[in-house]
Amino acid sequence: MYLVLTLISSVVSLIFAVLVFIQFLTHKKPYQLIWAIGIIMYGIGTGAEFWTESYGLNETVYRLWYLFGAILVSAYLGMGTVYLLVKRPVAHIVMVLLGVASIYAVYRVYNAPVDLGIISQLSGKALPGGIRMLTPFYNSFGTLALVGGALYSAWVFWRRKIMPHRVVSNILIAFGAILPAIGGTQLKLGGQLGLFYTLELAGIVIIFIGFLRSSEVFGLGWLPPKPPAAQAQGK
Repeated sequence: MYLVLTLISSVVSLIFAVLVFIQFLTHKKPYQLIWAIGIIMYGIGTGAEFWTESYGLNETVYRLWYLFGAILVSAYLGMGTVYLLVKRPVAHIVMVLLGVASIYAVYRVYNAPVDLGIISQLSGKALPGGIRMLTPFYNSFGTLALVGGALYSAWVFWRRKIMPHRVVSNILIAFGAILPAIGGTQLKLGGQLGLFYTLELAGIVIIFIGFLRSSEVFGLGWLPPKPPAAQAQGK
C-alpha cells in the first residue's frame, strides 16, 4: 500500500511540474518557474519515499528526502505565490534570501552525520537536532505564503464577485497545501507513516486540481487558440 501511495504521488508531481513548466516557457512568468521547481522538489521527496519502500533506505536517499521533501519544497511553493502576489522588486529580495537559505540547508544536510539505525520508519530523527530545528522556519514561510496567498486570492475574487472558478481553485490550493503540513507534523510527533503518505498524496492531487481549475495558471496558453467567433461567444 505504501508503495502505491508514494508511486502515485511521484507520478502526479512529475506531470504537474511538466505542465507548469510548459506554462513558464509560454508566458515567462517567474511564479510559474518557481512553482515548477517546488513541485519537482515535491516529486523528489515522494520519489525518495518510493525508493525507500521499494529498495530500502540509504544515506543518499534519506538526505534527498529530508532536504527536498522536508525542508525546501514548502518554501519554494510559497515563494511562487510571493512572486504572484507581491511586487517584483520585493519578490526578488525574498528570492535572494531564500536562495541563500537554500544553500545553507544543502550544506548542513549534506555534511551532517546520519544514523539510520535509530529509526524504524522515515523521520527526521536520524539527523542531529540542529538540522531538524531548521525545518519549521522553511515550512512556516512556505505554508503561510501558499495557504495565505491562496485564501487572500479567493477572498479578493469573492469580494469582487468575479471569476467564481478562481475562488474555488484557490480554496482547493489552500486546503491541499495544509494536508501535507498536517501529515508532516503528525509524523514528527511519532505518528503513522501511512497517514503521512496518504495526506501527502491527497495534498498534491487537490493542489493539482485547484491549479487546473485556475486560468491564472492553466489558461488558454496550453490549449489551441479559439477562433474569433468562439472567443466572442465566451465573453
